[in-house]
Amino acid sequence: MDLIWLWLISFTVVPPRQWKKYSSYPADSRIELRIGLVQPHIRVLENHIQEISDPDHERYGRHLSKAEVEDLVAPSEESTQLVNAWLKSLGIEDANTYRTPAQDWIVVDLTVRVAEKMLDTSYNVWKHDDGDLIIRTTSYSLPEHLVDHIDLIQPTTMFARFSNIKATVYSSNERALGRTNTGYAKDSTTMTPSFDSQPNCNQTVTWSYIILGGMKNQSIQQAGDEANLDVQFALGTSYPTPGIFYSTGGKPPFKPDSNTESNTNEPYAKWLDYILSQDHPPLTISTSYGDHEQTVPENYARRTCQRFLELGSRGVTLNFSSGDGGVGDGESDPKFQTCITNDGKNETRFLPVFPSVTSVGGTRGVPEEAVFFSGGGFILQFARPWYQSHAVDGFLKKLGEDTYNVCCILNYHQAYPDVSAQGLNFRVFIHGNPYLISGTSASSPTFAGIVALLNDARLHAGLPTLGFLNPLLYKRGMEALNDITIGNNPGCGTSGFNATEGWDPVSGLGTPDFKKLEKVVMESEVRKSSTVWQN
Repeated sequence: MDLIWLWLISFTVVPPRQWKKYSSYPADSRIELRIGLVQPHIRVLENHIQEISDPDHERYGRHLSKAEVEDLVAPSEESTQLVNAWLKSLGIEDANTYRTPAQDWIVVDLTVRVAEKMLDTSYNVWKHDDGDLIIRTTSYSLPEHLVDHIDLIQPTTMFARFSNIKATVYSSNERALGRTNTGYAKDSTTMTPSFDSQPNCNQTVTWSYIILGGMKNQSIQQAGDEANLDVQFALGTSYPTPGIFYSTGGKPPFKPDSNTESNTNEPYAKWLDYILSQDHPPLTISTSYGDHEQTVPENYARRTCQRFLELGSRGVTLNFSSGDGGVGDGESDPKFQTCITNDGKNETRFLPVFPSVTSVGGTRGVPEEAVFFSGGGFILQFARPWYQSHAVDGFLKKLGEDTYNVCCILNYHQAYPDVSAQGLNFRVFIHGNPYLISGTSASSPTFAGIVALLNDARLHAGLPTLGFLNPLLYKRGMEALNDITIGNNPGCGTSGFNATEGWDPVSGLGTPDFKKLEKVVMESEVRKSSTVWQN
């Protein structure tokens, strides 16, 4: 006899306008569902990271252990038992499940037929305007008795494509010919790491990890633009600090009529599974992948940011490219802009990028100015964090009374980028030949290389690693960052925001001055501030 459940519709979305329903999906095909269980102690973890990342707090730098973090993100015993019973009632065996070390995520391999029964929904193949295909649904339901125990289940309603839509290389086809200046010389037309910092001119310190079927061929002929850029500049900047390159398996070629190949895999989540399971994760990580915030369901965005929080509380610094579309699509002409909301209203609106954890924007030239493609603006899904209040409110007040009144709602939202670094004309060797690459995909690994050197200096002095960097940057950063006051980031048929004195949504707090930053981060004693910013 079938179980009788009282269903409660809990999750529904309007598909982004670029996606159209393409076909049904074979019921016998397999799909991998990720079930995120409610974390009753997540606020305690948030309190911990606020204290250990605040340079004015007595606990600054006292990071948590892996076991301590896992205890704080674990679900309740009741949640675990109820969800286990639900899966068992559907005939799902333990052999077809994987659980994260903290037991907060359950990954289930099952047929589409069982998944549709499980979630009272129908899966379909959806086609993007560019031809990409994914398997998704626009709504799903949970039995009423599980609503308070499950945060989300994916892939269901998320149409983001972290593996495809990244902070893209802005220009990768221009051949860089002849010799170029090194470093940040005023007359430089290209950016290269200083050879003085690399006496051996090799990268034998790099380890590569293949995760879940990632690309194993890393020959000169096969390595791509992004991989070459990240390795050559992140490691070139941080030499001789050892580096790790992760290759995570993404979606395979997808044919809707095949039962063996499907692209329901979410490599971004799988990479987080892997890195959080490590006893000793890298201390500085740069990521250049993202998508427009509106393509990411709020519950998925929140849970993903909580996983970043886990890493930060363990002493890991995360940097993300701010995106290469200015305030949205990079288009200043209103006739050609494509910044349309996907909530069914089809309104024109700036399109912020997710994720934005220590977000790195782009600059160009010396003296530096903000580069036009630098992503920046306001994250609508998240409230403004305590450490941003002073700097961001100062920017909004400079807009003038009329504009400030229009933007007043932004005063309650997280702002980005946090900092910036050079991002134009990086000289990268691809297939053995030099090319020019531009983008915040270049800015983020460059900034990460600098953070790696700062961590190295602290460790050699017996100090803890920097971990979550933003509170330190916003409280002390102006002492050690070059303020950028020229440039703007057009998009969505507008000129975007202007760089200005202090923080701005183009260049953030500014670009790093290594010697000054080193002085700031090497302070071993807690320096009490006379200004206290509350939540």
